Amino acid sequence: PPPARVLPASDAYALWAETYPPRAHNPVMAAEQAVMAPLLASLSPQRALDVGTGTGRNLPHLAAAGAPRIVGVDLSMPMLQRGIAGGRAVCANALRLPFRSRTFDVVCSSLMVGDIADLDAWVSEAARLLARQGHLVYSDFHPAWAESGWRRTFRTAAGEQIELRYFSHSLSQHLAALERAGLEVRIIREPRVDGRRAPVIVLFHA
Repeated sequence: PPPARVLPASDAYALWAETYPPRAHNPVMAAEQAVMAPLLASLSPQRALDVGTGTGRNLPHLAAAGAPRIVGVDLSMPMLQRGIAGGRAVCANALRLPFRSRTFDVVCSSLMVGDIADLDAWVSEAARLLARQGHLVYSDFHPAWAESGWRRTFRTAAGEQIELRYFSHSLSQHLAALERAGLEVRIIREPRVDGRRAPVIVLFHA
């Protein structure tokens, strides 16, 4: 078969949106969600922001956790247009979020950070939005993903294979960025898929 066409996130998700389900639809996402959902539930959020929400997979978990105010943000308008109910949707860049500082007591993000080259910029922007005693909960593909040569690919509705451009971040890079942003690490989880480490899940306290 012809090699996959490599695209940046904004272009890739615009093509993927037509067939992208609003649920965990592969083993890696299921492993991530099995850790992420209980963490969100444990926080009892009031004002929650899901960055890189896509079709809104995290929004039902935030609603189940009791959050009365939920906002989902994504760079891709086609993904948001396929999203599910459960919160307000905003199309915006994760590095330039259109909200006042200290607006949310929970900021979460699932497997979005690999779309971003500047890890410090993402962590700093997320930290800016946290209210006092707020929490940042996010996941990234484990460094073992890149070390194993895994790729992020999908097929469009027309059958073309697309590869998403991906930026690998080591755990030490995550920890350093969080320390520079003044966030204290409380929990790190490394679920496994087929015996291999999958996404790294981290809970931070402002």
